[in-house]
Amino acid sequence: MAQGMKRLGMPIAALFGVAVLALIGTSWFLNRDALRQAVEAQIRAVTGLDLIVTGAIDVSVFPGSYVSFHNVGLKGGGTTDPALQVDVLTANLRLLPLLLRRFEIADVMMLRPHIRVVRAGNGESNWTPFVERIARTMKPGAENQVSFSEIRIQDGALKYEDATNNVKEQLNDIDLSLAWPSISRSFAATGQFDFRGERVDGSISASDFVAMLSGERSGLKARLVSAPLKLAFDGSVANRTSLMMEGTVTVDSLSLRNALRWMGQQVPGSGGFGRFALKARASVVGASVALTNVNVELDGNVAEGVMTVANNGRQTLQATLAAGNLDFTPYISTVRLLASGARDWNRQLFDLSSLSATDLDMRLSAARVTVGGTRLGRTALGANLRGGALALSVGEAQMYGGIAKGSFGIARSDTVADVKAQLQFTDVDLQTCANELFGITKLSGRGNLGLSLVASGSSPFGLASSLDGTATLTGHDGAIAGFNVEQLLKRLERRPLSGGGNLRSGSTPYDNLNVSVRFNDGIATVEDLRVDGPTTRLTLTGTASVPAREYDLKGVASLTQAAGGGGDKGFELPFVVQGPWDDPLVFPDPESLIRRSPGAAPLLDAVKDRKTRDAVRSVIERFTGGAAKPPAPETADGAKTN
Repeated sequence: MAQGMKRLGMPIAALFGVAVLALIGTSWFLNRDALRQAVEAQIRAVTGLDLIVTGAIDVSVFPGSYVSFHNVGLKGGGTTDPALQVDVLTANLRLLPLLLRRFEIADVMMLRPHIRVVRAGNGESNWTPFVERIARTMKPGAENQVSFSEIRIQDGALKYEDATNNVKEQLNDIDLSLAWPSISRSFAATGQFDFRGERVDGSISASDFVAMLSGERSGLKARLVSAPLKLAFDGSVANRTSLMMEGTVTVDSLSLRNALRWMGQQVPGSGGFGRFALKARASVVGASVALTNVNVELDGNVAEGVMTVANNGRQTLQATLAAGNLDFTPYISTVRLLASGARDWNRQLFDLSSLSATDLDMRLSAARVTVGGTRLGRTALGANLRGGALALSVGEAQMYGGIAKGSFGIARSDTVADVKAQLQFTDVDLQTCANELFGITKLSGRGNLGLSLVASGSSPFGLASSLDGTATLTGHDGAIAGFNVEQLLKRLERRPLSGGGNLRSGSTPYDNLNVSVRFNDGIATVEDLRVDGPTTRLTLTGTASVPAREYDLKGVASLTQAAGGGGDKGFELPFVVQGPWDDPLVFPDPESLIRRSPGAAPLLDAVKDRKTRDAVRSVIERFTGGAAKPPAPETADGAKTN
């Protein structure tokens, strides 16, 4: 057996030796100029590009068979700038044809290529003739059929220019392998590249490479993986008159904010836009992408529906989505109307740059919505952003135990925000509504609230200072906390100087509440404010400063005839409301109490001198609690008044 293997190995060794000698002989007698010219002609025939060599040319037959061109430029007819420049272009040759003195390229390797892609306004580029040419030469039976089936790129760079859309991009450190096996119709490209400071792993495969190059329909799979974003597509592609793609697309990102910034997009605010995932059926026609069967997740919010993304000179997003639970808190958490830890309005300037980044048309419905501490039930809303103007419309929202409808708009004018609000709240819980909208904590009951407001400013304080419009409120079956009008009036009716003090305890129930307020440059003027209770009635007039968040109101409180024992006229008491919105001071008018006291009123009338009159009234006010204690004036004989 061993002798048989030995006899069989000797012919094989001899054959191998003959092949080596043939290669050595071929390398001695090979016409290197003819080899170089044959390789150049084959590249030109296949690609339609002229090979311009300005550097050295290395030819090797043994041990490796290749031709290397240094400082190479490839350009098509009619172009002045090369579409491709390569430091070293190496064409590896097939061994068997080389022994027969035929020169066939096995594969091509490009070291440090610089690829330039220029897109014209009609959608074509400087590479369009090359694609059309190689599509013809790739077809079976073509006259100048491609002999090689692989191109490797090492340390390359690609520059893309689109003057029509003002787009310039660059890929660096490209390591890529392009392969189209001769026994198959498929094509595959795998590799890595740097884009905007991030390393990207990518792959793309086509089931019918010739069909794809010719613009015909072909299966397509693509995948891009980077730190900011992961993208995958599985479907088909065609490019007869314009690019068309259909298939399933998936997108995943740990931070959508970082991903959008990486892609050069502005992101509004500084909160939210974190974890993002999308899966949908995609249909791409030109620069428009239609997504159906959308399942999208953002910051834990999950929604389903349809979306359309277009980029025809300006990015546009249209969407109709339905969700179960939505939490908008992350997106408004950085919008503070009031200064942190203070009662004053925030004076920090708005950042309105994101309003001009894109156009948006969205319809959104949800079973439950959370906005900060506010909980909404079933909600239907729309958002439209166009030309820097944002319009929000609430078709219907279950809010504050009732229904809310209306619209809210923001238009950008340089750094100034022009705001307009038209809102209607029907049968809402006034305690939560007034607290969350205006910071008023003293009101309870149910009612209707209507707002029609406009403002303009570069900060929340600027908006508050320019507020114009109207507000109406009708309430029923509630109470005003902080004072008990009935108890106070009955006590003061019996003893006017018993001391009203600061009326800040108890509550005043009401059957009906009617409020009408007009705003002008941040000052709210009460046109009508009536509170009708079971035993009391209140009316108020005056103003409230929106920028200072303070009241300056005067009113009259009265006991109804039923509370007053059925007399002809109930007891009436003027009072004053002053101070901050969240904790105002409420106290009776001192002069009215003095007038009602049988002993103090004649004394006040008897004093003719104004200085003495004011001093007497000041002393009486000590008992009523209606004013601060002034210095004791002197009498006519110089004694101090106690």
